[in-house]
Amino acid sequence: MIRIEDYPLSRVPENKRVSFLSVAVVHMGMLTALDQFMLGAVLGDSMSLASAFLAILAGSVIFGIVTFGLGYAGMKEGVSGSLLARWCGFGRIGSVLIGLVVAVSLLGWFGIQNAIFAKSLNFALGGALGFPLAASLSGLLLTVLVTFGFKALRVTARIAVPLFICLVAFISFQTLSGHTLQQIIDLPPTGTPLTISAAITMVVGGAIVASLMTPDLTRYSRSSKHVAGVTLLTIIAGEFIVNGLAIMIARTLQTADVVTIMSQVAGGVGLLVVILSTLRVNDLNLYSSSLGVINAVEGICGKKLQYRNTTLVIGLLGTLLSVLGILDRFVDFLTVLGVVFPPILGIMLVDYLLLRTHRAALDRSRAEGKLPADSDTPTIGWTAIIATLIGSVIGLLTEWGVPTINSLLVSCVIYYVLARALRSRAIAPSL
Repeated sequence: MIRIEDYPLSRVPENKRVSFLSVAVVHMGMLTALDQFMLGAVLGDSMSLASAFLAILAGSVIFGIVTFGLGYAGMKEGVSGSLLARWCGFGRIGSVLIGLVVAVSLLGWFGIQNAIFAKSLNFALGGALGFPLAASLSGLLLTVLVTFGFKALRVTARIAVPLFICLVAFISFQTLSGHTLQQIIDLPPTGTPLTISAAITMVVGGAIVASLMTPDLTRYSRSSKHVAGVTLLTIIAGEFIVNGLAIMIARTLQTADVVTIMSQVAGGVGLLVVILSTLRVNDLNLYSSSLGVINAVEGICGKKLQYRNTTLVIGLLGTLLSVLGILDRFVDFLTVLGVVFPPILGIMLVDYLLLRTHRAALDRSRAEGKLPADSDTPTIGWTAIIATLIGSVIGLLTEWGVPTINSLLVSCVIYYVLARALRSRAIAPSL
């Protein structure tokens, strides 16, 4: 059984590695969720069918490469992604900053998922509450439940995923069975038009946090073949099945609004499953975001925040984002994720696979079943941080090419060149 919270600051022992399916099922759960359905609905309502699936294919290739590479490193070293970053360019404090970036992104996801919860609740009540009040109540309720460890949320998490998958299958059958593929292709998109490059960046942005979390799971894997299989199955299930079906459904119903789709086809049952799904996802979002902030503050300042107080504050901030309309900025949110996270993953892979800056220390300590000593652990990797910032800015501001690819390639090239130059400069005086 996989427990992500186990072995937070140590390697997973070889005798604790688990089967391929044990890792694959948990990893697939990251992308077989409501957020992927929302992304697919936006693509289907804003692009031609061919362009939407081309965006999924291109985004999946990028996601697959970085996910397998990072997953392989996690499997080989037996450590989580945030821990691995210490010896892959970012250093101890730099890895803490990565955790903070993840926490902030999860805060955004909390706001988006809570907005979907509130829209579903308000729709079910005939608009009696109004969206701002519904979003405030749902956000506060979930924050209190997570803060005080309400056990019913665990039950919700167990039933939400299979219920959601069954709902998607039902809606797909009900919606698509009466239409031919050519009829769906001929339907014009009704949403705000999206370019291929913007759509590819959104696809990457919708899945990239899962890439960074992949080592947290694959550290339990037994081989690189298992990592490759896990990555492939997740792409098939999350991108091509959930995302792909959402594209077809959105085009057929001529809307990207998930609440409208669910209520129109499945009625109250659909809305209930949406609410359960948002509860399940936001439970994890709020919990992980709180831990990320606590770890970041402790790593940078040495001060340990109280879990309950931190969770309350983050929950209130996420609720405020819902009320202020973060759901209306869903495309922008995915775009930001799609240009900020790829540089982090790319730099880690360049350092681990090409530069191998700390591979000797990792190899020595792995043979002993330990982590590298403090003397082998850099405090902060300024080169990696600078390259990440430059790549992210380039991805956000440039209008040529594909933003996610621009940010990834620019940051990797800058990091590689600077790291090699600094290494040569350090070696030169000793020659």
